[in-house]
Amino acid sequence: MPIKKIRLLIVDDSLFFRRTLQEFLSSNPRIEVVGTAVDAIDAMDKIKKLNPDVVTLDVEMPKLNGIDFLKQLMPQHPLPVIVVSSAPIRALDALDAGAVDFVRKPEIKGPQDLAHFMTDLIQKIYVASISKVKNQIAASTLSALSRISKLNTNAGQNTVIALGASTGGTEATIQVVQSLPADTPGIVIVQHMPAGFTNMYAQRLNRICKMSVVEAQNGDRVERGKIIIAAGEYHLRLAKDARGYYVQSERGAKVNGHCPSVDVLFDSVAEVAKADAMGIILTGMGADGAKGLLKMRQAGAYTLGQDKESCVVYGMPMVAFDIGGVQKQLPLTDMAGEIIRYLNTRRPL
Repeated sequence: MPIKKIRLLIVDDSLFFRRTLQEFLSSNPRIEVVGTAVDAIDAMDKIKKLNPDVVTLDVEMPKLNGIDFLKQLMPQHPLPVIVVSSAPIRALDALDAGAVDFVRKPEIKGPQDLAHFMTDLIQKIYVASISKVKNQIAASTLSALSRISKLNTNAGQNTVIALGASTGGTEATIQVVQSLPADTPGIVIVQHMPAGFTNMYAQRLNRICKMSVVEAQNGDRVERGKIIIAAGEYHLRLAKDARGYYVQSERGAKVNGHCPSVDVLFDSVAEVAKADAMGIILTGMGADGAKGLLKMRQAGAYTLGQDKESCVVYGMPMVAFDIGGVQKQLPLTDMAGEIIRYLNTRRPL
């Protein structure tokens, strides 16, 4: 039986870029480019007529920019949208507005640059086609806030919280950490994201969280009230000295296709923090972090996984659960409350 092709609509105001995308993507046996649109107004009309499975969307367009377009589109026609943007802040705004993923628009200096971009985009189109868009429009964080009890004084002393996520994870992570108290034990996070975008993401989290948030620098101390986000193209590892925990942020080869890699972080936490750790794996395609989470659990850490219903893509949490790395599966809205409950008791259910 032939494989059902992914019906794709390309939205970009550049004639050159539209034609380039159409030419490359049409040659893929799993993708059918059903149409192109020159701006948001044209795109809305084409979406109604062509019923695409996935949309690629430029951000900077005439008449209506991609962010405002997403805000209009999602309540009426929720479907997977991949934003193509060279601006980190615009890409993050698009994810906040409901896009499932983004890819950085390349500076095309040669055929290799275009080939790398297309490989990345095609993979994201595959993932977007199986994603749950309704979960990308985040459930109210207030529902999670109402279930979070107060963090006891010195609760979770010496505990490190490690979190990993991929597709859909930028907004999922916000739901988890936004409502955590300012004195929550230190958190280290790997979110699959390219260089440049991780710093903007850390700045965004820092504005909305009670805890302080920074992009990782080699040697940063892991402290109460502080969240450290792995830098794009740098692996993040936990280390320990006489003063306590700190991070190593270093370039390295991709692991499981990623740098930073969740497995690299989780492996180091299992080795260094052992039972004084909590591991959390959120939405994402593939298996990065699954084996590392299992190592954390085997070392005595408490491990959580996002459940299928609340995931944009139930890949990484599914694999972690299937191999025994997850002690408890939870919907996204219950994660923050469970973190506080565990820190207050240090007794996993």
